[in-house]
Amino acid sequence: MKDYLNRCHRMIRRWAQIREPDHKRRAKNKFLIKKKLNVSSFKIKKNKFYECTRSLPLFAKCDVLVIGGGPAGISAALAAQRAGAQTIIMERMGCFGGVITTVGMETIGWYRYEGCVESNGIGIEMERKAAELGGTIKWPYNNSECLDTEFFKIVSDDLILSSGVRPLLHAYAVDAITKNGKIIGVVFESKSGRQVIQAERVIDCTGDADIAYFCGTPYKKNHKDDMMGTSMIFSVSGVKKEKFLQHVSQSPKTYKDWGGDWQHSDVGKEAELKTPYIEVDLNKKNFRIEGTWSSITDNGEGKNLNLIYLKGYDGTCVEDLTKASMQGRKQCMDALDTLKSHIPGFDEVTLRNFGMTLGIRDTRKIIGKYNLTEKDVTNEARFKDSVGIFPEFVDGYNVLILPTTGRYFQVPYGCLVPENIDNLLVAGRCVAGDDVSHAAMRNMMACTVTGQAAGVAAAISLKCNQSIQEVDIKIIQQELINQGVRIE
Repeated sequence: MKDYLNRCHRMIRRWAQIREPDHKRRAKNKFLIKKKLNVSSFKIKKNKFYECTRSLPLFAKCDVLVIGGGPAGISAALAAQRAGAQTIIMERMGCFGGVITTVGMETIGWYRYEGCVESNGIGIEMERKAAELGGTIKWPYNNSECLDTEFFKIVSDDLILSSGVRPLLHAYAVDAITKNGKIIGVVFESKSGRQVIQAERVIDCTGDADIAYFCGTPYKKNHKDDMMGTSMIFSVSGVKKEKFLQHVSQSPKTYKDWGGDWQHSDVGKEAELKTPYIEVDLNKKNFRIEGTWSSITDNGEGKNLNLIYLKGYDGTCVEDLTKASMQGRKQCMDALDTLKSHIPGFDEVTLRNFGMTLGIRDTRKIIGKYNLTEKDVTNEARFKDSVGIFPEFVDGYNVLILPTTGRYFQVPYGCLVPENIDNLLVAGRCVAGDDVSHAAMRNMMACTVTGQAAGVAAAISLKCNQSIQEVDIKIIQQELINQGVRIE
């Protein structure tokens, strides 16, 4: 009865708007009080914080841990699982797909003019899966596919879930625990706190060789002024498709129209090929846009507008990433105004979206067991440890070579293998090589080649109880062939 009467009195006081005493309100809402940082777990000396030893919970164990969920990571995870390894794939964003879904790049391979040789494997499987589900349209001037970048999130989910790979999104790898030349755990952070995954084999598909870097693996990185530029991709709505396509058919662009200091192949075979290129130079306003468009949908969406190219930013520097993101969005809005005033069909467009993050082309590259060279990728290199092929396609550092001749090079296993860690492989754009070879291997389809190779190699090395360095390449090659990869 007493409790009942007390509740009644409290209710009457609330109706009368009488405030509760402070000590009562604090007691009721104590769960809102923010817990203070336990300073005793850190040592502070000369403006540096030294983190003391503390225990971290074990999140999971697996055979193969793939870090990074872009084209390389998806390929690595699927390949490892198919080769018999229990696999986890970790991605820092809330979706898989990498630069496709988070940057807005629509094409795994946009270079398929007549004469191009296909790599085959999981990269092609991704495109076919997207096409089967209605998530692609044709690229403007050749046989390449444009992916619906939002829908590809669903395609990626389906590929991962149907394979048996364990997905982990919103998880950012922040350190690697090594012992006697092996990774014994990868530390990651998330809304659930700081935790560890133990894996027998680790595949670094971060793009920036983050895990290799945490392990102290040797790498190379150009000065940021010498790196390929960073892009902020954006999309628009309200394009008058017929009017725009009529404009580009009347004023077609070819690769010889590309601005800057681009060097085409020696025979000039690229010069007359059509390309979806846009260039507007506003000398009076000291502003210029140049780059490419990709797909224009029937309902007037102009997607993958790759018109903002930012130089002098390092994708491994948080301050540079911050500046490039904000500067990129500002320049996108300037470009939007320019498109509206200068490009027929774009006169009434509105912003649809920016990419979730920047398109980074160039940061760390590991020093590998073998380091690819310009000569390798432009002279049909052949390797005994081939784990795939890639057409003679170079796009970067102002060099453009399109694969119109049927020529291709083999990708060696050695460029995936870092020097000093026995159970780590690296796949994607951070594999070992020089600048021009990087301009080939950074392309998404090439990333699927190295990703699939790394996944198979990790699984086979476990099955055969051999290290990454010493695993029998012939067994790897046979499993890759069984998975539909072309290695010769």
